[in-house]
Amino acid sequence: MPQTLGGIDVGGLERSGGRRSDSIRFGPRAHGVERAEVYLSMCAFEPHRHDTYAIGLTTAGVQIFRYRGSRRICLPGQLHVLHPDETHDGAAGTDDGFGYRILYIAPELVRDALAGRALPFVADPIQEPTPAARPIASLLADIDEPISELSSAEIAAAVADGLLSLSGQTNFGRATVDIRAVELVRDYLVAHASEQTPASILEKIAGIDRFTIARQFRWAFGTSPDRYRTLRRLALARAAIESGRSLARAAAEAGFADQSHMTRQFKRTYGLTPGRWTDLTAASLPKTSRGQGRTWRTAPHSSGALTGT
Repeated sequence: MPQTLGGIDVGGLERSGGRRSDSIRFGPRAHGVERAEVYLSMCAFEPHRHDTYAIGLTTAGVQIFRYRGSRRICLPGQLHVLHPDETHDGAAGTDDGFGYRILYIAPELVRDALAGRALPFVADPIQEPTPAARPIASLLADIDEPISELSSAEIAAAVADGLLSLSGQTNFGRATVDIRAVELVRDYLVAHASEQTPASILEKIAGIDRFTIARQFRWAFGTSPDRYRTLRRLALARAAIESGRSLARAAAEAGFADQSHMTRQFKRTYGLTPGRWTDLTAASLPKTSRGQGRTWRTAPHSSGALTGT
């Protein structure tokens, strides 16, 4: 993807004093999806435009920008939704600066998720955190999470459905779930949790496209295919750690990108880092069994809960 944060006075990123420094930090980018975290106070974006949808969540301060001939104000917790190829600028509305996280997604990915329908246009670029907007906002919770082909399809489906709703168009609605198809996907993810399964493989297994898989899997199991796979990986990692493997080796064997990736997911799921969890569980073991490891078994369709034996 082309660089999306064009039009900025880079020289203005350097500043002195005790205030927070202006910064732009990108997360991993892949498969038509890019995310960034931005803080600005001393510099501003000049008028520019993207060839992607740009969907941001203001996290601090007051953000002001001109878009389609009007001055807009975006406050913390609000979304701003910019259509591809629409000119806009951006600056802090107060001396305290402003921060936001933003998602850039290729329009062709959105179009594919809508089965070829015309791209949705959201007339009001400032959106409150309504039920229609929250699924999009949740995509910016962790910009450091790697983007797989599978999660890219899930992001596209969530964005497409959200944009349709915010634009006032009729959404797809909840069609009847193809239970056999999504169960085949689930069973494959359980059996191949540590692998980087391409979305194309799941399409062949299920006989439906990746965007339908993303929607119907969540309707059937309450979570996305990518998140379901992550929970299976965490179960593998917990068993490996309990058997005495190092955190780095447990992360690699379970299919995580690295130890820090596993740690973020572990803490998000269990509320503790792997190291702290290991210390606490070890402290509860009889002295004779410490260091010997336990065998963990997990029901293949559970949410990740394990039973020790």
